[in-house]
Amino acid sequence: MMTRIGVGLIGATLVLYFILMGQKAILFILSGEPVGVAMGLALMVLPPIGAWALFREIQFGVQAQKLGTRLDAEGGMPVAETELTPSGRIAKSDADALIDRYRNEAEAGGDDWRGRYRLGVVQDAAGRRKDARASIREAIRLAKQKA
Repeated sequence: MMTRIGVGLIGATLVLYFILMGQKAILFILSGEPVGVAMGLALMVLPPIGAWALFREIQFGVQAQKLGTRLDAEGGMPVAETELTPSGRIAKSDADALIDRYRNEAEAGGDDWRGRYRLGVVQDAAGRRKDARASIREAIRLAKQKA
């Protein structure tokens, strides 16, 4: 619940930023100065890019949460098999072996999204966020294909 409130506050702040920057952009364009017009046009282009990025991140989060809830209800979420660091991460000494095991399971599972999602969870617990997002993104794609 706190995450949703945080996302809502960030989204509202970003919308306010877009409004204020839109006003500044108009003022820059109306100045008639070449540099001002260029800055105004840049300010008109950046907010839609930011809105698109925000939308995509929220969409990813919602889809990932739905799959995670579904996998947890099925009893398929990975459990901590090793000692965790105080921050809740998998110890570096254990991470590679676990990730390799879950990667092999995901590849053996073919087009089943569950294996990819579990791999993403383990990668995230090992601190490999980029890889985790890619695995979960692949799980979302596979789940959509099955639907």
